[in-house]
Amino acid sequence: MTADNKPSKEQRTLLVMRKVLSAIVRETTPNPGMRHVLSDATREDIRMCFGLISAREQELAQESGITAQERPRYPDQPKQSSVISIDALKKNKTPPETN
Repeated sequence: MTADNKPSKEQRTLLVMRKVLSAIVRETTPNPGMRHVLSDATREDIRMCFGLISAREQELAQESGITAQERPRYPDQPKQSSVISIDALKKNKTPPETN
């Protein structure tokens, strides 16, 4: 992403290429037991294209400082972590008993 948090022209191009290739694969995938309409060589070329797109997307992410561990989170997806206030911990702590 660029400084103003918008995808660059190259990132948008890679995204569109990935979507188009995915649509082609979905639409040409035959039912089980049927012969595939695309040749083995063409299917291998598509796999290589996905690999190249993925590699370039990773390079762009690294250049912009995004790590591979960062993933999008959907609003309905539960959070994996929560923030706990240190002040809240101090308020709940009972003072030690003195003899």
